[in-house]
Amino acid sequence: MAIKIEKRSWAEPYRMKMVELLKMTTKAQREKALKEAGYNTFLLHAEDVYIDLLTDSGTNAMSDRQWSAFMTGDEAYAGSKSYYLMEKAIQQFYGYKYVVPTHQGRGAENLLSQIMIKKGDYVPGNMYFTTTRLHQELAGGTFVDVICDEAHDAQSEFPFKGNVDISKLDALVKKHGAKKIPYICVATNVNMAGGQPISIKNLKELREYTNKHGIKIVHDMTRVAENAFFIQQREEGYKNTSIKDIVKEICSLTDAATMSAKKDALVNIGGFMATNDWDVFEEARNLVVVYEGLHTYGGLAGRDMEAIAVGIKESVSDHHQKARVGQVEYLGKRMEEFGIPLVKPFGGHGIFVDAKAFLPHLTQDQYPAQTLAAEIYADSGVRTMERGIISAGRKANGENYYPKLELVRFTIPRRVYTQAHMDVVAESAAMVYDRRKKIKGLKMVYEPKYLRFFQARFEKLK
Repeated sequence: MAIKIEKRSWAEPYRMKMVELLKMTTKAQREKALKEAGYNTFLLHAEDVYIDLLTDSGTNAMSDRQWSAFMTGDEAYAGSKSYYLMEKAIQQFYGYKYVVPTHQGRGAENLLSQIMIKKGDYVPGNMYFTTTRLHQELAGGTFVDVICDEAHDAQSEFPFKGNVDISKLDALVKKHGAKKIPYICVATNVNMAGGQPISIKNLKELREYTNKHGIKIVHDMTRVAENAFFIQQREEGYKNTSIKDIVKEICSLTDAATMSAKKDALVNIGGFMATNDWDVFEEARNLVVVYEGLHTYGGLAGRDMEAIAVGIKESVSDHHQKARVGQVEYLGKRMEEFGIPLVKPFGGHGIFVDAKAFLPHLTQDQYPAQTLAAEIYADSGVRTMERGIISAGRKANGENYYPKLELVRFTIPRRVYTQAHMDVVAESAAMVYDRRKKIKGLKMVYEPKYLRFFQARFEKLK
């Protein structure tokens, strides 16, 4: 009798040479740790976490080739060969001409915002990101969301929820004039929308529009290779195009970029600002000396730049991205089996649970996403994070932003966890979902001035 297999299994394109032993905790220990952390998962001690899905930023497992590159890092203060290796990799795989290294992505955002934004400017983007918007505001600009409406609907199955709504951008231009818009910030794989991609078709339409009005496109390329994977899988005409070539095409449609290499480039620290404009580069390499370090290291050790150069190459591998995004999809499907409300379609760097639908009896001012993240940790030691009203922060007048999406992000580090870990995560979410009606919300008892989600503290409502 012939064996019939409807769909072949897949496995990760790597094997393990070393493992990190984890601390196992009891529920009583976790509840104590959670209370001491003010019910903020960012304030937990990492050693008290079993499966850490707080972020995919800097939490990747580096390859043997990256660790080997560490040993050849050139730690010269000026003119390090490691910088030129990183610069060459960025030029080869992304296509930007000029590169300024920074300690991580927000360092690049700071430089670019100071250089390009004037007080009174408006900076449109395909949904805000926390640090990006803050740097734009500190430089005197006002962020304006021009993402497509589908991005704000957790249940929409639209395949490119990162797309820019050109009509929203056009309305902004008509209202304030193109001279008040220094650039549009376009993120590939929009984090706050659930890791959702933008299409090449939309990027080309945007490029045509911005060329017409003299507006630059700045690329937040933190997860560009993951975005390229979705284009390959979903967009007509790209099925047989390599991720490497799609990445290059995406970048060619933009003028400059900020990059947190701690995500796609598979390293634990690092980033850069890249541009095709000599004047912007000239100003950036002057400012980087003030805030980061010399323009040939920018706050990084030579070994970090060596690892980034190798990581960029590994990140654009079709095999790597298939396994990386495949693990995210695996977790999403397991959660779906338990009826857990999720952002659709699944994103590239994690699964986003719809906390409003999960805990419908809690108002947004009772912080349902923060509450759910705390409950998940108490149940299993799995650490996740809030992406909702707390992350959204406050307006200039002190009022809270009330985003339509109130999400808990289950962010999967690259090349770190097994499918068995994903099973544990899904089952923990299911256990909490089973007792969801009994869960009470939180109140904020401490709020820092900036980026409150990092350090805010909470107490349970009675």
